[in-house]
Amino acid sequence: MKLAIACDHAGFDLKEEVKKLLEQQGHEVIDFGTTSTAACDLPDTVYPAALAVARGQAERGIFIDGVGYGSAMIANRILGLNAAVCQDPFCAMLARAHSNTNVLCLGAKIIGSALAIETIRVWMSTDFLTDEKYQRRVGKVDDIAHRHLKPLEEI
Repeated sequence: MKLAIACDHAGFDLKEEVKKLLEQQGHEVIDFGTTSTAACDLPDTVYPAALAVARGQAERGIFIDGVGYGSAMIANRILGLNAAVCQDPFCAMLARAHSNTNVLCLGAKIIGSALAIETIRVWMSTDFLTDEKYQRRVGKVDDIAHRHLKPLEEI
C-alpha cells in the first residue's frame, strides 16, 4: 500500500520507527517530514501529506504529532479525508470498520512505540464493514463534508 506519513517535532522519533517498519513490510511510504526534532509547525508537514491522500497519490495517511488532535483537525478540513485519532488497537479497529477512515493520527506523547505499532497494524489490516448501517452512517458524514467543503479542483 502507498502511504503518506507526516509528523511534527514531537512525533519525529515515532514517525521514523513507523516508517522503517512499514517499508520493511513492503509498503511504499511517502515521507512529508519533518526531518528532525527541531521545533516546527504541524501544518507545514501534515497539510501536504493530507493533500496527497485526497488527490489519490497515497491510499492512506499516518500522521504523528504530540497528541494526534492537531493532525486530525488539519486532515478533516479536506474533502475526501476521514481522520481519526487512535491511541489503542480497539479504537483503530473501530475507526476503520465503522467509519472507513483513511487517515490515522497518533499522539507520540500519549502512546509508546509498541502500542503505536500495534495500533497501526490493526488499522492497516481492518476493512470497512459493508453492512448497510455503516455505509449509511458514513454516507451521511460524507454528505455533510460535500455541503461544507470544496473539492480540490475548485480551490
